Amino acid sequence: MAAETTLSAKDMAAKAEHQDRLSELERDVDAPDPQQLKRIKMKVDLRICVVLGVLYTASLIDRVNLPNAYVAGMGTDLDLVGNAYSLLILVFFPFYICFQPPMTAIAKKLRPGRFLGTIVVAWGLVIVGHGLVKTWHAMLALRCLLGIFEACFFSSCAYLLSTWYVRGEVAKRNAAFYLLGSLIAGFGGILAYGLSKMDGVGGHAGWRWIFLIEGIITIAFGLIAYFLIVDFPEDAHKSFKFLQDDEIKIVIDRINRRCLDVETPPFKLGPYLANALDWKIWFFAANFGLTSVVTYAAAYFLPLVLREGLGFSEAAAQCLSTPCYVFGTILGLSESVLSDRIGLRTPFLLFNCVIEIIGVVVLGYAKPSGARYFGAFLIIGGAQSNIPLSLTYQANNIRGVWRRAFCSATIVGAGGIGGIIGSLTFRSQDAPQYRPGLYTCITAVCITFLSVCTTTTYFYVQNKKQSH
Repeated sequence: MAAETTLSAKDMAAKAEHQDRLSELERDVDAPDPQQLKRIKMKVDLRICVVLGVLYTASLIDRVNLPNAYVAGMGTDLDLVGNAYSLLILVFFPFYICFQPPMTAIAKKLRPGRFLGTIVVAWGLVIVGHGLVKTWHAMLALRCLLGIFEACFFSSCAYLLSTWYVRGEVAKRNAAFYLLGSLIAGFGGILAYGLSKMDGVGGHAGWRWIFLIEGIITIAFGLIAYFLIVDFPEDAHKSFKFLQDDEIKIVIDRINRRCLDVETPPFKLGPYLANALDWKIWFFAANFGLTSVVTYAAAYFLPLVLREGLGFSEAAAQCLSTPCYVFGTILGLSESVLSDRIGLRTPFLLFNCVIEIIGVVVLGYAKPSGARYFGAFLIIGGAQSNIPLSLTYQANNIRGVWRRAFCSATIVGAGGIGGIIGSLTFRSQDAPQYRPGLYTCITAVCITFLSVCTTTTYFYVQNKKQSH
């Protein structure tokens, strides 16, 4: 398999043109000793990966707490009959998709700390509103607002991460940001179950306390994040000091030497939108979007499948998804560390696709409930692991600040489209087998497999040409 540290032929030519400049830059910069570099990366990890991971945890819990609230009685209180529940899930995504493309550029202009901290507080207020509505139509409007605010978040985070690390360091950080957030969010079912036991406190139903408490926690996180999130490397001196000037220079210079794209040219709308002509960007988006079909389907419907399809109790249905996410986190982190070590992404992406397919088959066709539950482990483990690998795969093959920004927004927008598909795949009338949803997941995984093979083969051929 081709190593995903490769670049396209056009990018390789651009790299050659800049070689003289880079050689001069390398001579001017004092290489840091390993211990100093290790200290710098530790500081960056704590202020970026940890903080963004905590916020992403809040994002995931807030985005997918609907099934837990539904199981806890929201469906009855709000009279969610027919397709009302699916509609509440669905309306989030058009707004999430449409507001993606400009967000990385806006974050760049406004500085990430101020931008991300503010929108986290905003969507926390929206989640509190979820717990106060009297009709599901009012919640429908709040789901639209939530889609707008969360559109600002993920692509900006993915872009911010890609600007602080060289290519060989990205997979572990993407995994830490996404998988650790997913792991903690996987305990959201247990948290929701506990909060639902506040039924009657303050005159509110238990499902309302799920939204109220989780929204308040999100607001608190956003206020803290306003002061903790750092800016891009070239603007780090504007943030609350966490690196010295010489340390910032080391970060910028080593990324310049390895990636060629820390220096930011002026933003121009035409060249920015022209990145849409690069077919590879759409294949990267397909990888992420189709994987998101599976992750969203699991997040929104696994508690319902466990209860209605496998016959588990309400408490078990809310809590049994957590072990699946623990497995996904362990698998994804292990693969990401090994992926960075050997410089390959493709074998891991394809392996995860295979175990997803096995998981879908087991969940759909096995007879014992325990065996079908094991299938859920494989589905969630493979899909969760492929999300950060898909992000790393595209980041390793994209050069240029605004091109990278466009690609980050595009793949996260594709993730929103995946969310729309995932929100429609498992229907109550298909219980207990849920065959249409399972077929959709298998199709998404197979197309992802073919997409990764196509782009990897292209990079392999182009690198062969460059080497001759």
